[in-house]
Amino acid sequence: MPKFTQPDASVLELENSTETEFSISEIFHSIQGEGLRAGERCVFIRMHGCSLRCSWCDTPYALDKRTGGTTMKGSELLEAVKQYDCKFIEFTGGEPLEQFAIHGLMKTFCDAGYTVAIETGGHIDISFIDPRVIRIMDVKCPDSKMSTLNHLPNLKVLTKNDEVKFVLASREDYEWAKNIINEYDLTHACGAILMSCVFDALPFKSLAEWILEDRLNVRMQLQMHKFIWDPSMRGV
Repeated sequence: MPKFTQPDASVLELENSTETEFSISEIFHSIQGEGLRAGERCVFIRMHGCSLRCSWCDTPYALDKRTGGTTMKGSELLEAVKQYDCKFIEFTGGEPLEQFAIHGLMKTFCDAGYTVAIETGGHIDISFIDPRVIRIMDVKCPDSKMSTLNHLPNLKVLTKNDEVKFVLASREDYEWAKNIINEYDLTHACGAILMSCVFDALPFKSLAEWILEDRLNVRMQLQMHKFIWDPSMRGV
């Protein structure tokens, strides 16, 4: 399994220039399909490159750092986002936090009056993220084949501004997620616990029935964009 270098203050303190270059997979304007802001307009900035290889990943084109992607400066990203007249943006991937300069870029967008969210795979320290940013953090379940790479200290720095997401492929994943929720008291630690099914792997009805049976205080989500458009369609 890969090893990850976690950021530290010395790495991050100067990373606030709009002249920094980033590897970008795509930028698009769509309807937010998940989380507490599902249904809102959102500009997505998909960063290019991720060291994880989740078994169910639905953006494989954004993983390989050696191929694909476009280099853009922070100032160019600001200009690209402006054209959509939308004040809600989300950094996704790939894995945004593997490009450490993202911290300065998120700060710049916050300072410019944007509501900023980041979706991260959970294997990199989230404690350095600007507190104004909405942190949406995956906790990788066993069927993803990446659960051993979860950076579990992240679960101890969550706030009510954060959302924690479990993507489930099986009953085993669900039971594992329940144990994590209880062990880290996630019901009280974060703003929302999200559960979703691996598309075409776990029936939605099954997950709904398990949640009801267990009286689980979580929010089930269906990835709205995959029902509006073809599930394999990019840029939505």
